[in-house]
Order: sequence, then structure tokens, then C-alpha cells
Amino acid sequence: MKLGISHVIEKEGLGLAREQIKTSIGGEALIEGIMMKGPKVSAMANRLPDGSIDLELLDFHPIKEKVPFLGLPLIRGSVNFIEMMLTSYKCLNKSVQKVGLEDEEPSAFEKKLTKLFGDKFAAVLTGVSAVLGMLLAVGLFLVLPTVLVKLLGNWLPITGVASLIEGVVKLGIFVLYLALVSHMPEMARLFGYHGAEHKTIACYEAGEELTVENIRKHRRFHPRCGTSFLLITLVISILASSIVTWESALIRVGLKLLMLPLVMGVSYEIIRFAGRHDNAFTRIISAPGLWLQRLTTKEPDDGMIEIAIAAVTPVIPTDGSDRI
Repeated sequence: MKLGISHVIEKEGLGLAREQIKTSIGGEALIEGIMMKGPKVSAMANRLPDGSIDLELLDFHPIKEKVPFLGLPLIRGSVNFIEMMLTSYKCLNKSVQKVGLEDEEPSAFEKKLTKLFGDKFAAVLTGVSAVLGMLLAVGLFLVLPTVLVKLLGNWLPITGVASLIEGVVKLGIFVLYLALVSHMPEMARLFGYHGAEHKTIACYEAGEELTVENIRKHRRFHPRCGTSFLLITLVISILASSIVTWESALIRVGLKLLMLPLVMGVSYEIIRFAGRHDNAFTRIISAPGLWLQRLTTKEPDDGMIEIAIAAVTPVIPTDGSDRI
């Protein structure tokens, strides 16, 4: 569906002032677009090459709707993360198609995969990308720090502080990785859309009309951001790793992998609590993540904000079911 921004802004009810709230609506940046997920509807909006806005409603049903057990505290964290990863890859692939980045001649390898998998090629590519992304994360943040500290232990007496050093290395890799990718022109633009997503949700939570002018004045940092979730996950994993043996690097990595679902579960509950409350405690635990968002969000231009408005408009429920 293609639409103009005036159609989006004029949707009934969004121009009415209301009290400040906290919402469960969240989203993510895409290639020249944004995906917004509400309690009942999800949608993605993209800026097409001709300058128009393409809006698509998404058919997304969380697995906890069929298996309520997976929605319980401590369990829902890793489940939500996996679902969000898969949804992210699907939306990213769609956004690439919409903005015309797939118009180039496919490589010989891509042609072979298309011939092998046929109509299932996109789904296979999404699954492979998700697996490779997870393997990269495991390698960078679980395997590499352990191996480096283990090697360092062969040269220096660090037995009592090995876990602390590993944690510092892990955080250092994370921050350095974000700092490096944030300077890539393509990622800088993606992070601009990320900033537009945050500012739009902040404007909506403030009870203001969703206009470019209103949204522009809000901060681009939000306590429920995925960046904050990843940082809290790293911190919790560092604390959990302090009780894991150093006798064998292989055993240590294996045990940390087994602990990962619980670590993500605890981290999710923390970030969820921080997103629902505003007090001294939540401001303290949110502060590092908000600071780190200076790397993963950029100030958006007006066109990016228009895309954010287009994406969030259809997912805002009229019954207030997004309020937390």
C-alpha cells in the first residue's frame, strides 16, 4: 500500500491530546524504513525510490499465543529474542526488495540456491542469516573473550581476576564493534531510522500529536531499546560467568551457553521493568544503555520521521491495550 504522509497524520484519534503514558509498542529500523509492533498489529513502512511511502501490515502471531507456557517470566525473554530476530531478518529482506536493492544481477551462488530451494529460498536465506548472526555473536562475546583471557593466564597470574578481565574484554568488544559500524554510511542511515523510531514512540507516550515538528524535539534514547537489552544481557552474563570454572576453556564456553537462556530471561525482565517504571532505581540501571544508544541511534531527518509516523499509526490500538 502506498500512501502520503498527510493520510497518516490525519488518522482519527491521533491528533487528540491525552495524558502521558507508557506503551508496549516497539519497533526497529530497516533499510529505508521502520517496523513497528503493537499489541494486536504490526506494520512496516518504507521510503520507495520514487519518494512515496509503502505501508505493509504484518501477519505476526507470537508463539506464546499457542503455547502460553513460553510467555512466563524468565522464559519469555529468550523466546521473544528469537522471535524478534527472525521477524527482523524477514522485515529486512522485505525492505531490501521494496527499495530496489535486489535489482542487481544475482551471483552464481544465489542462482544455484534459488534453483535448489525455489520459492523457499527467501525463508532459507532468512534462517541461514539468523543462524550465522547467532554464531557470530557467540564467537565474539562468549568464545573470543574466554580464549583471550585463557591465553593471558599462561603469561600472567590473573587467577583471582580472570572473570573480571573477561568481562572488561567482552564489554570492550561490544562497544568497539558498535563504534566501528556506526561510522559506516549505510549503518549511520539505519541508525537515523532507529532514532526516528525512538523519538516517535517518545512523542506518543508524551501524549502529543504525531507530527514531524512534535517528534523532532524528543530524545532519541529509550529505556526499552534493544541496545540496552544487549548491554544488560552482557552485564548479567559477566556476573553469571564469575561462578563458572576456568579449568577448561571449552567447558567454560559450554556452560555459559547453557546459562544463556536464563541470562537472557533475567535481562528481559530487567529491561521490561525499566520500561514500565520511572524511578531512581530504573534510571540508574537504564543509564548505561541510554548512553550506549548514542552509538546506535542518530538524529533523523524529517523524511525518516515521516516513515516512523506511517509505521506506528496502524499499530496504535483504539482500546488502549498498549498501555503498560
